Amino acid sequence: MAKYERFEDLPVWQEAARLYNAVLDLLEEESCPLTWGFRNQLDRAALSASNNIAEGFERASTKELVGYLGIARASAGEVRSMISVVKNRRRLSDLKDQFVNILQLARSCTRQITAWITSIENSPVKGKRYRAQAGVPDPVAYARKPRRAD
Repeated sequence: MAKYERFEDLPVWQEAARLYNAVLDLLEEESCPLTWGFRNQLDRAALSASNNIAEGFERASTKELVGYLGIARASAGEVRSMISVVKNRRRLSDLKDQFVNILQLARSCTRQITAWITSIENSPVKGKRYRAQAGVPDPVAYARKPRRAD
């Protein structure tokens, strides 16, 4: 398994960053007639996914990390919900490909975050992330590289 020293190297953070950029691409479309409130909430939810992965990674305990990962997963779910609500509106039919891409990225984030949480919860190492004990692996820094669904 790979050991990650920086959140920017985490495949799940990278996927969440792709999700946010896909949302930004959608929101920057001149032909996107979504309301200001919807756009603002979608922007905030998408950014929250990557930010909470980063903040959790920087925390000192696995319990805190799992908490922030739960928030990140919920944010990806919020993005999925918001896109699912509007994706079939006739006025938005030109944006269908972007909606599909955003939904795929959000689902991928959810799967990866869920797998990471499960891995942490099933780990024999509990408590502080940065163990001073020799030979005790850090369940947070070690993560399986997720398979990418294409």
